Amino acid sequence: MRENKISVRQFSVLIAFFTIGTTILIIPAGLAIEAKQDAWIASIVGVVAMLLVVLLYNSLGKRIPNVSLVQYNDILFGRWAGKIVSLLLVFFAFIGSSTLLFYVGNFMTTQVMPDTPIQFINMLFISIVVMGLRLGLETLARAAEIFFPWFVMLFLVLFLFLVPEIELPKMQPVFESGAKPILKAALSLVATASFTQIVMLMIIPVHVTNPDKARKAYYVSTLIGGAFIILVTFLCISVLGVDTTSRNVYPSYALTKKISIGHFVERIESLMAGLWFMSIYFKMTLYFYACTIGIAQMLKLKDYRPLCLPLGMIVVVFSLVVYPNVTYMAHWDSTVYIPYATSIGLLLPLLMLVISFFKEKKRGQAKFPR
Repeated sequence: MRENKISVRQFSVLIAFFTIGTTILIIPAGLAIEAKQDAWIASIVGVVAMLLVVLLYNSLGKRIPNVSLVQYNDILFGRWAGKIVSLLLVFFAFIGSSTLLFYVGNFMTTQVMPDTPIQFINMLFISIVVMGLRLGLETLARAAEIFFPWFVMLFLVLFLFLVPEIELPKMQPVFESGAKPILKAALSLVATASFTQIVMLMIIPVHVTNPDKARKAYYVSTLIGGAFIILVTFLCISVLGVDTTSRNVYPSYALTKKISIGHFVERIESLMAGLWFMSIYFKMTLYFYACTIGIAQMLKLKDYRPLCLPLGMIVVVFSLVVYPNVTYMAHWDSTVYIPYATSIGLLLPLLMLVISFFKEKKRGQAKFPR
């Protein structure tokens, strides 16, 4: 499984897609609920905080140069404790895959194809994820490299079409609610777009050709993904307004319905849906990859591919029960998910970093595989 290698550029594109992921479709609503018209400021604060998370992951990645995160847990915590920590990470990736699949099915059944059962949509989407994963990490990274320029181009087209609709008075007054709502909204952004990137330590540095350059590129790709989030949030607030943005489950999809150029270029919200499907596909596949390869490494399997289809079937079933309804989803995402993601994506890496530091200091030199 170590033979799969991707370039630094491909890794950067995967990070950008992972950062954007579901964020561009759903996060503006959460930011508007907390920070009101200052949601765009909260997105900027959140992106800056995401760079600190990247610093943490890069610091941890330097200590695991030739193994994945699951394998490093056995080295750091011991055989049995390491397996428990690895199970937490694998379950986190599994939950992430299931929730993203629910987002896909719920979006399609509520916005695009209301008469189609969600089960069929979820099965169709997971089949594409399984297909991509069975082809390998290199194939997935090359596909992301091809699709990313198209993603940028289509996004810029939507942005230019929405510029005439911008109303700056909708963003005023600035800092009306103070700093606390902005920081709270920024935390929700970091939890959604950055703490989840702990699963990328299954790829970097073991599957990247030049880990040192990849760590530097990690910052740039996070900024690129963050720029898309900031722009989408800015457009939602300045075009739709705070009330409409906060009331919509998918505000950026509603945003594109506002486009009307000469009564000719209209109803092109399918472009936003296409952009979202593109980014969520790569994010979900990376989640699923971390889950699958993590289980394979825990079971000492030589190949992860036989696990793809069975785990895909389990993810489909779990996606149908993970959120009983949209109301429960909104409540869980706003109350439970943030501390859960913080525990796995922030506290656990900090604990690992501290333990590895003291172990190396106690032994006098690093004993980990290089």
